[in-house]
Amino acid sequence: MFGELIRRLTAPEPETLPDNDARLALAALLVRIARADGTYAQGEIDRIDRILAARHGLNPFEAAKLRGDAEALESEAPDTVRFTRAIKDAVPYEERIGVISALWQVVLADGVRDDEEDALLRLVAPMLGVNDRDSNLARKEVEQRGA
Repeated sequence: MFGELIRRLTAPEPETLPDNDARLALAALLVRIARADGTYAQGEIDRIDRILAARHGLNPFEAAKLRGDAEALESEAPDTVRFTRAIKDAVPYEERIGVISALWQVVLADGVRDDEEDALLRLVAPMLGVNDRDSNLARKEVEQRGA
């Protein structure tokens, strides 16, 4: 189902993704970070749906459908490096900070800063080209808002 997108993600010199594919890659990255600790809780699913709805102007049904597609893509997709490379190429820096904020929201959605999720996010931020300072500021902002 996602063969063409996966092919583009795994290409030696990936092309910039169209908006819909970039949106799907971001959603799959949110799913990947939520699954990093081996538990994919309803609170994380709900948070992903809210993030997708707010970020892309979707209604709840559309957000849930995008998340469902992202779950399927995430399970078929290559390593996280290729996800992040595709997002980095498709999204300006200021918006990538928003991606980091969204990832922190998912990590903190269940009220637990799990080691596996935390480690994956600390790996992903530099791959997205977001420096530690901006990632930490995004995390603190999410923590202050209550995830």
